Amino acid sequence: MKWENALQDYCSFLKIERGLSENSIQNYRLDILKLIQFLNVNNRKVSPLSITEENIQIFIYEVAKTHSARSQSRIISGLRGFFNYLIFEDYRQDNPLDLIESPKIGRKLPDTIAVDEIDKIIAAIDLGKAEGERNRAIIETLYGCGLRVSELTELKLSDLYFDEGFLQVTGKGNKQRFVPVSAYTQKFIEIYVQQVRVHQEVEKESSDTLFLNRRGKKLTRAMIFTIVKQLAQKAGIRKKISPHTFRHSFATHLLENGADLRAIQQMLGHESITTTEVYMHVDRSHLRRVMEEFHPRR
Repeated sequence: MKWENALQDYCSFLKIERGLSENSIQNYRLDILKLIQFLNVNNRKVSPLSITEENIQIFIYEVAKTHSARSQSRIISGLRGFFNYLIFEDYRQDNPLDLIESPKIGRKLPDTIAVDEIDKIIAAIDLGKAEGERNRAIIETLYGCGLRVSELTELKLSDLYFDEGFLQVTGKGNKQRFVPVSAYTQKFIEIYVQQVRVHQEVEKESSDTLFLNRRGKKLTRAMIFTIVKQLAQKAGIRKKISPHTFRHSFATHLLENGADLRAIQQMLGHESITTTEVYMHVDRSHLRRVMEEFHPRR
């Protein structure tokens, strides 16, 4: 079996069987390509079926010279999944990464911004331009609903259930969930749809897509990152801000105001409550409030 064939089959498996997004599949693919490139450069003639733990160890050693512990851990995890797939398909009997440990990494606390900083970013939007109303609706939706950037770009007009007060969101693994949307956020989405989007020439394949670029096509992830970065700079905010910052701020501000962690988990679309628990480390004052309100010895 050649590496190219094994990689192509694995990517098809991730898409069809596991339902991963194109972005996630591309990340897995790039990690495996790093290994393939290393083997080619060093003239190591091993196939996906014959590669050994020793070969992998040498590769990881080289990776450690240029990559952070977090990146190393991700690459090891990606390779482990690839070889588990080969075992699942009966191509191999063992996984050469079984005895290889990932480097220890601390839990990275999410970056957040305060409500007044979000207001500054929104105030920096030029509503005199056609894309101004769109950008305001984008920021309000990212923060008001806690969406991932990929979830935002995939939002459709048919996903808006404003009468019921919900958005239907397609998350990781094409899993769908309903996220509450406030009347405040609805207002800005409706302004964009009814006053701006309605006047655009829309590409046929994007006819149901909510947020469009000037050519009437779906916005890319990169464009959302650019919009957020430029607005933060214009607002004079020095922090490193990305679309994900609004998602983290959404969860943190809910927790600060007494929201239930399980409810936050459902809104964020986290499979495990442990993923959501990272926000407890951001705002420990929530723990004291819970104790003072609910403990019989308060």
